[in-house]
Amino acid sequence: QLQLVESGGGLVQAGGSLRLSCAASGRTFSIYAMGWFRQAPGKEREFVSAITSGGTFTDYTETVKGRFTISRDNAKNTVFLQMNTLKPEDTAVYYCAAKYGYSREYREYEFWGQGTPVTVSS
Repeated sequence: QLQLVESGGGLVQAGGSLRLSCAASGRTFSIYAMGWFRQAPGKEREFVSAITSGGTFTDYTETVKGRFTISRDNAKNTVFLQMNTLKPEDTAVYYCAAKYGYSREYREYEFWGQGTPVTVSS
């Protein structure tokens, strides 16, 4: 099993920034692609961003491009999501997840964290 623990969520005003972290343990972190997903109340879980195992390829959903940056530190078994210029519509619980091979589809991810809530006030 790969255990994932997110941190860094919280309450922020619109236009502000947060940096989410996801710490992994239990297996070799560097072999997994990592994704960030979010789920707002009453909505389906949606793709936010993903990064390949070596960090050479990153992907973002259109609504966060230019505002969010995903990165990873394989030496520290951690993936990050830097979120800038936050908007109220970014409010959701944010989850990190891991799988072999890159994907945008949340159903394909094998391991999940417990989530960290992000609330953006207007």
